[in-house]
Order: sequence, then structure tokens, then C-alpha cells
Amino acid sequence: MTMPYPAQTPAGAPACYRHPDRQTYVSCTRCGRPVCPECMVSASVGHQCVDCVQAAAQSVPVTRTMAGGVMRTGIPLVSYTLIAVNVAVFVLQMASKMVVYKLALVPLFVAAGEYYRLATSAFVHFGLIHLLFNMWALYVLGPPLERHLGRLRFAALYGLSALGGGVMVYLFSPANVPTAGASGAIFGLFGATFVTSKRLNLDVRWLIGLIAVNLVITFSVPGISWQGHLGGLLVGALVAAVYVYAPRARRTLVQAGASIGLVVMFGVLIAARTATLLGG
Repeated sequence: MTMPYPAQTPAGAPACYRHPDRQTYVSCTRCGRPVCPECMVSASVGHQCVDCVQAAAQSVPVTRTMAGGVMRTGIPLVSYTLIAVNVAVFVLQMASKMVVYKLALVPLFVAAGEYYRLATSAFVHFGLIHLLFNMWALYVLGPPLERHLGRLRFAALYGLSALGGGVMVYLFSPANVPTAGASGAIFGLFGATFVTSKRLNLDVRWLIGLIAVNLVITFSVPGISWQGHLGGLLVGALVAAVYVYAPRARRTLVQAGASIGLVVMFGVLIAARTATLLGG
């Protein structure tokens, strides 16, 4: 049996710096080393080797946000991920009507022990228009807030706003009426945008008008959950105020304590409403 010889590059021909047996005439635009197709990464100009790409990623400057968080890139990953999750759930809704039945917020079902509905209802929508309006608002309001607060704090703000809207619905809506949608979280972003804009000394007159119009629609159009909208708005403004006005020396402690305290308060309100529903 004849053993194959290793591949040889022609004498004097460049070889990949990571694979010496591979001939190549492409060089990294940063360090100049020859790279084979497996070791090259497309750049805005030419190609770079994997080592240069990794080194560049590690040298990306860390930007500290106004709330004390950090951002390594300008890509609003949390905002885009939330949009993707909402769209994915809507696709599942189109495939099975049971998705809405299982995830929507129905106070009687929550009182029976299905507390997860207080959160999952924020990812279910009653129709395409409902979804598109909320996702457009998230696409517009989410990235600036994520940039100002940082990813972790923005995710906490969104989650607490959604939960705040759900708790308000649980407290004040009819026990057998289903409620769903990301509107509570979106109104939380409205409130947070107002607070952060004031903190940055920006003109907020346009935002006040926008919030006012949405509140008028909320309370005048039948079928809209004023409970979810108002709960999300109040919680979003409160959380944002704590995040951006917390004293610098104890900022993280104050922010975490306020977030945990809010969750505990939600738990107390949920327990009280559950006792009322079960007692009734």
C-alpha cells in the first residue's frame, strides 16, 4: 500500500500562516500575513486573518451608559431579540390557536395557579395589526433606551414594565376576559423615554403629545386594555427614574434593590387578588 505524500506548495509561493501546506496569494490587510480561504474573514476592505479579527474584537472600547451599564457595541441586541421572539410567537399562533389559549392572561386561570400568564401574555397578539404596531414602537423606542441604559438594565426595564402591565390587568380587569399584547411593555418604554430624555435635558414636548394621544386612544376605544397600558407606563417611568437618578456611589445597589422590591410588591398584589378571586 502506498502512503500519500503531504501536499507541497511550489517553491517560493506564499503559504497560509496557519496552514503551511496551502498555497495562497491573499494576505491579511492588517498584518500582511498570507491566509487561505479557511483562515480569512471578509472586511470592509479586503480580508483579515482570524487572529487580527479576534484582537480587534477584544480592543473594542467599553462605553459606560448613563445608568452605569456598559455597551461594547452599538447593536441593540435586546431590542432586536425581543422583536424576534414576538414575531416567532405570532407565527406559532398562526399554526395553532392553542397558543393564545395557553399564554393569554385570563385572571381566573392565573388564580388557578397559572401565574406564568402574567409574563407570557406580553408576547401574544390579537392579530397582525396589533403585532405590527407594538413591534414598530419597540423598534423606534428600544434601541435608544438600550444605548442609554445598557443591555441588562434595558432588559430589566422591559420585563418589569410588561409584568407591571400584567399585574394591573390581573387586579382590575374582569376575571374571565383574556388580555394579551406587548402594549404594557411598550407603554413602559414611553414612560422610560420621557424620564431619560428629561435626565438628558432634551425637548420632550413631542413625547408628551405622543403619550397623551395614546392615552386618549386607550381610554376612548373599546376593547383596549387601559389597565395594561397604564400599569406599564407607570412602572416604566418609575424604573427608569431609579436607574438614571440613582446616586453614583451606590448606583448598582439602589437599582438592584428597587427592581427586587418592585417584584416583591407585585407578588403581594398578585397574592391579594388571587385570594379575592378564589374567595369569590
